[in-house]
Amino acid sequence: MKKYYPVNLDIEGKAAAVVGGGKVAERKVKGLLEAGADVTIISPEITEGLRQWEVQDAIAWRKKEVSVEDLQDAAIVVAATNDAQVNEWIASIIKPNQLVNLADNPEDSDFHTPSIIRRGGLVITVSTSGASPMLSRKITRDIAELYDERYEDYLDFLFAWRERIIKEVKDPGKKRKLLAALVEQDFLDRNDRDASFRILYEKIMEP
Repeated sequence: MKKYYPVNLDIEGKAAAVVGGGKVAERKVKGLLEAGADVTIISPEITEGLRQWEVQDAIAWRKKEVSVEDLQDAAIVVAATNDAQVNEWIASIIKPNQLVNLADNPEDSDFHTPSIIRRGGLVITVSTSGASPMLSRKITRDIAELYDERYEDYLDFLFAWRERIIKEVKDPGKKRKLLAALVEQDFLDRNDRDASFRILYEKIMEP
């Protein structure tokens, strides 16, 4: 089993080519779009979900069989066809500066996409290094129950106050206290979290 280096890639605006037009390709495209990639699909046929994205100009669709030219400018290439030979051919022509994911062959891929939980700015990923995608999904479901939708607004609250503290507070000791208080005190379930933290902020900032 391969050992992977976990990393979050910034692919906003980067070119991503997805070869294949089925449900697997659709799942791959969904994740790429969520990360802001510039996605092109290469396939004679595509699912209705992919077609909707194409109609909305969220993706580009080249209605054809894949060629070398389709992939040469992509930073990320995903081979998601139902033909193992085509997927292997794609892997064989990838340049050293490109990352390739073979949907049917994690061992020969440069990367694989883990199970993901997104709660606004909170992103949690789960991977079994390709050993058991089903276990990854089970663990993801368990974690998703713990870190539910409440965390979306909570992360916005944390981000806004952290930015303000870093910008306004010059005293290192007070800065540490405020940043620690943001997460140590229970603001998650409070409807008045901004007002409550403002009171604490003003108290700590007193001369």
